[in-house]
Amino acid sequence: MAVSQEGTGLEQTIGNYTILRLLGKGGMGSVYEARHNMIERRAAIKVLHQEFCEDPDVLKRFMNEARAVNIIGHPGLIGVSEFGQTPEGARYIVMEYVDGITLREKIHRAGGRLPLDQVIKLSRQIASTLAAAHAKQIVHRDLKPVNIMLVAEEEGEQGERVKVLDFGIAKLNTEGMSQTKSGVMMGTPAYMSPEQCRSGRNAVDRSDVYALGIIMYELLAGQTPFVGGPAALLAGHLAMEPPALTSLAPNV
Repeated sequence: MAVSQEGTGLEQTIGNYTILRLLGKGGMGSVYEARHNMIERRAAIKVLHQEFCEDPDVLKRFMNEARAVNIIGHPGLIGVSEFGQTPEGARYIVMEYVDGITLREKIHRAGGRLPLDQVIKLSRQIASTLAAAHAKQIVHRDLKPVNIMLVAEEEGEQGERVKVLDFGIAKLNTEGMSQTKSGVMMGTPAYMSPEQCRSGRNAVDRSDVYALGIIMYELLAGQTPFVGGPAALLAGHLAMEPPALTSLAPNV
């Protein structure tokens, strides 16, 4: 099939799937909605940008995402069914397609804060997913509102099911796969634990718990405990006491 006109290097079909539309685009890849040609199943296909397809470190992270969710096997994750390469060399993973919004979008729609009962119920679901990952010795290392999706589900708490996304920089300790170099920073500064600020190699299960605590604080207070640029955020996590939650959310 011909390459698309947008210059993405993406074919209009990938394997048994027909591409329907672009869902989102990031620094390392793009995500498309697709439909299986025979059984009509919808899927989300993440395609790595061509310039990264020969970078072994990037490819390893891309593979990590596919492996991590299948190793963990939890309803709070987006299922990954396939990892492959097109004839032109583009790497891709085929994922479960879900309709929903990110937690970041939910915060924005709610005016910056959520009620305490919602925060508790959503946080319990996130914690359950993290516990399943940690039980398999997998640390997410980049938990933040934009990496948490909320999907409508009648059986879920408050009609919502949490889905934790993007295990691209996850630390996998199984089968000797943890190879993070000492001193390399991994994560998003606003949500990083003190040990993770020093090096991504230091991240452990408690680092994800710290990130969840930051998210809960933000949902209730309308801001993260530390604000500013990357340097100010890292300094805050490493050396400062966060403002008391009650100073920003006195009703909690």
